[in-house]
Amino acid sequence: MNQEERKTAIRRMRVLVAAACILMLLYGLRLIFLQLVNGDDFKSQATNTTDYKFTVTAARGDIVDSRGERIATSVTGYNVVLNKLLMGDEDLDGMLQKIVELLRANGESWNDTLLISQPDAAGNYTFTAEEGSTRDQKALAAMKDNLGLQQYATANDVMEKLVEDYDLASYPLSWQRTLGGIHYEMQLQAFSNVNNFIMAENVSEATVATIKEHSLSLPGVEIVETSTRSYEQSTVLPHVLGRVGKITAEKWKVTDENGQTTYPLREKGYNMNDIIGISGLESAYEDELRGKDGVETITRNSDGVIVDTVLTTVPEPGHTVQLTIDSRFQKAVDKALAENIDMINRVYNTGSMKAAAGAAVVLDVKDGSVLAASNYPSFDQNLYATQYSEYSADESLPLFNRALQGLYTPGSTFKPAVAVAALDSGLINQYSTVFCNGVYTFYKGYSPRCTRHGHSGNIDVITAIKWSCNVFFYDVGRRLTSDVYDAYAYKLGLGQRTGVEVSEAVGHLTSKNDSNYMESLDVQAAIGQGNTVVTPIQLATYAATLANNGTRYRTHFVKAILDSNTGEVISETQPEVMDIIEGTGNTFELVRQGMRQVPSTITNSKISSYPIAIACKTGTPQRSETYAPGKHYLNAMMVAYLPADDPQIAIGITIEYGGYGARTGDLVVDIANAYFAMQDGTLNEDGTIGKQETAADSTSAAQTAPAQTETGTDTAADTATDPAAGTTDAAQETAPAGQDALDN
Repeated sequence: MNQEERKTAIRRMRVLVAAACILMLLYGLRLIFLQLVNGDDFKSQATNTTDYKFTVTAARGDIVDSRGERIATSVTGYNVVLNKLLMGDEDLDGMLQKIVELLRANGESWNDTLLISQPDAAGNYTFTAEEGSTRDQKALAAMKDNLGLQQYATANDVMEKLVEDYDLASYPLSWQRTLGGIHYEMQLQAFSNVNNFIMAENVSEATVATIKEHSLSLPGVEIVETSTRSYEQSTVLPHVLGRVGKITAEKWKVTDENGQTTYPLREKGYNMNDIIGISGLESAYEDELRGKDGVETITRNSDGVIVDTVLTTVPEPGHTVQLTIDSRFQKAVDKALAENIDMINRVYNTGSMKAAAGAAVVLDVKDGSVLAASNYPSFDQNLYATQYSEYSADESLPLFNRALQGLYTPGSTFKPAVAVAALDSGLINQYSTVFCNGVYTFYKGYSPRCTRHGHSGNIDVITAIKWSCNVFFYDVGRRLTSDVYDAYAYKLGLGQRTGVEVSEAVGHLTSKNDSNYMESLDVQAAIGQGNTVVTPIQLATYAATLANNGTRYRTHFVKAILDSNTGEVISETQPEVMDIIEGTGNTFELVRQGMRQVPSTITNSKISSYPIAIACKTGTPQRSETYAPGKHYLNAMMVAYLPADDPQIAIGITIEYGGYGARTGDLVVDIANAYFAMQDGTLNEDGTIGKQETAADSTSAAQTAPAQTETGTDTAADTATDPAAGTTDAAQETAPAGQDALDN
């Protein structure tokens, strides 16, 4: 290479080096620009993620008895859940078909509340809503509204709309119905990226294993551990415990009269598919039992890839609600009530009409706590869902809470309230008498009667209570008027709420404001007839107030709220005085003397020779139905407390079509036996009494079976079957004014 060529090569090399340097400089400047000037923006784009939060349901708190024995608890269950976020672009309907086939193979059902049948051979559909079911008819109407259809739309119209909305035309008719039902359920549950869909609930372990085996072909299909309500003692207090259930559309979305829509449960932190207490103590103590839900956070990047799943908030279980009842004693009272009704039917009700229902309530006199609240017939909580149709169709109404909701004419059990009113107001004293010859003749053309069992002539208040003299209370009631004795009865606990934590009927006391009021109603109401109706739990509260000499405590079922983890008492129910009748002189002592003597008049019952003194009052109110002209069917009623001189428990009883109130005497004894067995530790878990002898067990063998015939002392002149002797019908007759017949 000559000199000229060498110079040319050097120049070219310099140009190439310069160009390379310039290019590298440009790249360097660009890199600096990207990293320093726009670095934050590009970093954000590279690491962009979205967090999705899902609720982890907390375990519901237990309901336990006074000894801590579980009645209602939460057990682990498994749900099949669809997570739309994790499903990605998977064909939803194809996946649903796979899940349905797996569930069918394992004998499982899935959530589908669409009230439409599978198609018939001609491809037509029918509604499956029951004509007599209010719940079904409301759901059917809501379904049509949700789909934008008129209420006259047919089942075929509904399915046509579902097929169109969810693009199901390419599927066979049976699959159209199945997929349409699931899609509609998804719509109700607001299925979305932030709201999972519960496909199936409480599936078996075999189904759990099957779903997990197919997990690779079922993206977004998860097995979620959850807690379900279980009743370990499913026949104990079912009417009072109540039930849990899913939040209904009506409770979730509330529209007022002005058309304003609110979501009150969402504002309290609930999700649409949550379980909530819907009745009884489950509802009343929802805030305590519910617990605090946890939160699971799923993080997804900008490419749709799940990059993290973490439990960001740990769920906290709900509190434990401890009841005042001992489940052993509750079972014993349930058993005694059933046996008493059976005895009445075997021994007395030999005709076509049978005693088929009743209630018994037992209270702790010292603080108003409920020791037992029995209904007959009753039901099994764990069978409620599967046997609801049978329960609801049963004419004896096993689902009806007679103890708290049943309204009954009290009959002669009302007489002690009138006696308290008359003594405390000064109308009578212990020496005042009324002459009883079996007919009350104050009114012309209206002469209500008294059966005069065991008594006649001049009757004082103690004797009147003992033998249940109608004439005495007719006259005293007329002189007092319903205004006065109702006021006392109300303070004693009748015709008003007792204060229990769950729903209860209020009842009614005969009043001058009643549309059918006339003067004669004052004498009828004075013996517990007229328009007066009360509940068994009011009768027990009333008996407890008499036992407490006029101090009425709030009746309650809940003893305490406990920490579920430590058992520590968070709050405890304290005795609460609701009302007091001071009582002048010996008012309550005189009433107690009369009630203490009632058992001696019931000679065909174990109660007449019970070794522990019992104060009681029977009642035999007439029902409206008659079995012959002028012959009314009767209810058997009882109020009692014991021991009479130092009361511990009070009892209120009603037996529908039970006949004379004295027939419940054996039931009072059985309850007393169980109570004392509970006190000394011989009461077994099933409500039977152990071998250890108690004071109550010392009764003779002759007390264990009732006589086969009733004696003249039975009910001591409780309302007779003569329509003139204390019927509501007779009370409607015009009763002209007459002379005061009270003999002081």
